[in-house]
Amino acid sequence: MANVEQRVAAALRQGNGVLHLAPTWVPRAFAVPGARIGPARQDQYAYGIARGGIDERWLASTTQPDNGPNMVPNEGLSEVVTQEGERFLLKEAIQAVGAELIGARLFDDWGRWPTLGKLFDNVGPLPFHLHPTTEVAALTGQVHKPEAYYFPPQYNQINHTCFHTYFGLEPGTTKADVKECLKNWNKGDNNVLDLSKAYRITPGTGWMSPAGLLHAPASAVTYEIQWGTDTFAMFQSVLEDGTIVPWDLVVKNVPDDKKHDLDFIVEMIDWDANTVTNFKQTYFRAPKTDRGSIAVDGYEDRWIVYGTANGRDVFSAKELTLAPGAGVTLRDNEPAGVLVVQGSGTLGEWPVEGRNYIRFGECTHDEFFITIEAATRGVTVQNTGLCPLVMLRHFGPDSQSA
Repeated sequence: MANVEQRVAAALRQGNGVLHLAPTWVPRAFAVPGARIGPARQDQYAYGIARGGIDERWLASTTQPDNGPNMVPNEGLSEVVTQEGERFLLKEAIQAVGAELIGARLFDDWGRWPTLGKLFDNVGPLPFHLHPTTEVAALTGQVHKPEAYYFPPQYNQINHTCFHTYFGLEPGTTKADVKECLKNWNKGDNNVLDLSKAYRITPGTGWMSPAGLLHAPASAVTYEIQWGTDTFAMFQSVLEDGTIVPWDLVVKNVPDDKKHDLDFIVEMIDWDANTVTNFKQTYFRAPKTDRGSIAVDGYEDRWIVYGTANGRDVFSAKELTLAPGAGVTLRDNEPAGVLVVQGSGTLGEWPVEGRNYIRFGECTHDEFFITIEAATRGVTVQNTGLCPLVMLRHFGPDSQSA
């Protein structure tokens, strides 16, 4: 059998620098899947009911979820699929050939593909929570987790129970206010949402969420770009549908000697980030066109994730739309994870097709990884279908040119 380097080289030749990826499904015990992104409804508990429903699809993933001791081997890790159907992990490929896939800058700085894309889809809202900052995460050997959201219209034709997200804390909220909510954890609803504000979700727009920012994501299908880790701390004891959040999910990424230290837990909050007076102006993201016009050029390439989190360019993402019959050659400075959300056509050597009804274990043609060589050389995308072809792609840190 060929070694990893040989298999990667063969796959790169086949796709001319574009790797075909299989869908990667992740279950969550604390959420109920919304059934809008796949897998098919009859497969949503394919990992077993004790593991919870599959409500997330991880994209171009070299990161594993922190899903407890019963994870299946390689859970959450994306697989490269060759034309012959042979599979190997994207993580293994990057470990084997490094800069050839992601470029010297990313590989030298991080030693891995450091970002993660995902779709998540829930019937109800997620608990009000935050992701630790760099300093807090380091106490348990982890890294920070900023993230950003975009709400693809193609998946959001059906609204579930809560189409708004609670973000941040109302100006004037004190540490004592939050501490009191934590004290009341075992008394039922700790009413922490009374300290926040809800923002209605508009499909086709997005938000930036830096580490340390409290948020309770809506029951909207969300394209999330994040740092490649799975850390969080819940701050809400009972959800709107009555789901109980155990204390273990508050302190999952808290040092052992701090798991009942309410002062420490409250200090995990980035108070400046949570209480800015111009909150929406700071974190809301409306798409902005980078190049092209549907009416003139037959395509439009828009930034949907951009800007900084805690002052750092940590990731970005774009949405490409091509009219029927149109084509364009994409040239980017960095590699990218790709998801096709609508239409059909070609991406370089590969046929592509958007899908949202997928059986568990089925290999689709909607997910790819554009390597650094292909990105800088240029990859031609062609719409061969009868409706617009819409493709999302996400990039690593320090990649923005908007």
